[in-house]
Amino acid sequence: MSEKPNYVLARDYLDNNRLNLHHYLITELFGYHIHPDIPIKDNNNLRIADVGTGTGVWITDLARRLPASVQLDALDISFDSAPPAEWLPSNVKTFKWDVKQDVPEELVGVYDVVHIRLFIFVLLDAEVQSVLERILKLLKPGGYIQWTEVDMGSTRTESTHPANSTEALTKMIRLSEGQDERLRPRWVPNLASKMATAGYENVKEDARDAPPHLALALHDCNIMIHETFARKFKNPQTAQVLNELIPEVEKETKEGSCLAHTRYTVVGRKPLTQ
Repeated sequence: MSEKPNYVLARDYLDNNRLNLHHYLITELFGYHIHPDIPIKDNNNLRIADVGTGTGVWITDLARRLPASVQLDALDISFDSAPPAEWLPSNVKTFKWDVKQDVPEELVGVYDVVHIRLFIFVLLDAEVQSVLERILKLLKPGGYIQWTEVDMGSTRTESTHPANSTEALTKMIRLSEGQDERLRPRWVPNLASKMATAGYENVKEDARDAPPHLALALHDCNIMIHETFARKFKNPQTAQVLNELIPEVEKETKEGSCLAHTRYTVVGRKPLTQ
């Protein structure tokens, strides 16, 4: 692309549907909304933040599982994809914040839990450490971070039979990754070590590969990302090639091939002495 947009994906109804579906698939894969090592039981006065809330699906899904006395804050640079404030649960509030900017004074040290996910196409490797340090400022002493991502470096094809074609799947990934350095992130496997370097303790990594049926559902969900790329690529020839590839990808998928990835959830605690 000749110039980088602020956000490489879209904030439209198609991508909103993708994000909402992805939430439920990821919850199915990991089996939790909040990691079991994060203590939230018997605490009705928690304050929890969802950084990069997007459609708000994680925080609104969580709201119905926790007491109404728990304060839930949705933080993002834009709320174009989120429900209107009038349609949010009464204990969900929105705060505009860019993770690449300083933490607002009113949000310093106020959160018991900060949740963040799907920043792989937003942050470069060199930017992750400073984001971790800013999130540390959001947390109370003893508060927890939970960060979930897809490891794009683990991208692979899986097939029901070795003879199945995966040519279009491979071409699609290579074509998309070549358009912007943010589309080929490789920092996710190092997230736990980055978290420890930023000052978190009790860091734990939960890496999971989806079983075939769930991997296929996640694959179908993610194909919509490449359609979004085709709409946003500045090079019309590249966009046309990608659009022509997608029906071939669909054909290979129906014949028993898909793209699969390892996904990570990493949690850590802010030391009590900070």
